[in-house]
Amino acid sequence: MNDMRTEELARRLEAVERRLAVLESREGGPAATAEPDGGAPDGRFWVLDGLRARLAAGDGAVVLAGVVPLPMGEEYAWQYGQTTGDLLAAGWQELSKVIAALAHPVRLRLLQLILTGTQSAADLQSVDELGTSGQLYHHLRQLIAAGWLVQAARGHYAVPGDRVVPLLVLLTAAEH
Repeated sequence: MNDMRTEELARRLEAVERRLAVLESREGGPAATAEPDGGAPDGRFWVLDGLRARLAAGDGAVVLAGVVPLPMGEEYAWQYGQTTGDLLAAGWQELSKVIAALAHPVRLRLLQLILTGTQSAADLQSVDELGTSGQLYHHLRQLIAAGWLVQAARGHYAVPGDRVVPLLVLLTAAEH
């Protein structure tokens, strides 16, 4: 029994040493000393540290999270995660319509305007860059069909709360 415990501790120590080596190589030097909250002193890896602490050795995962206060007073706090294995095994082609709906500058502008307070069709129609009313409604329908928008009331649109952070994550990912 004691030999098994010793082997387990040795295996875990080896895993910690590998992780430390990876962190040191990313930073170009020794890893920072942990602060009482468990993160690096400068807080750069606090999300990753928390994620690693929850994973079994050798597992991977991707987490999306954010806190988004909007100009109209709403605040959205959201997180979602999946294991790397599940993500790599999923049917990515099924997501193409959801992603394609964002692949138009007018649709991205619409989402930006709606998130920042311009939510009525009448106000949206007054924005020249959105095109004719027919073009505007075409883009609104595409965003609704893909789940990026909902019609909150007659002639008023909103980004569903569970889509605010994922939308901003996709935009952040597109910048890098």
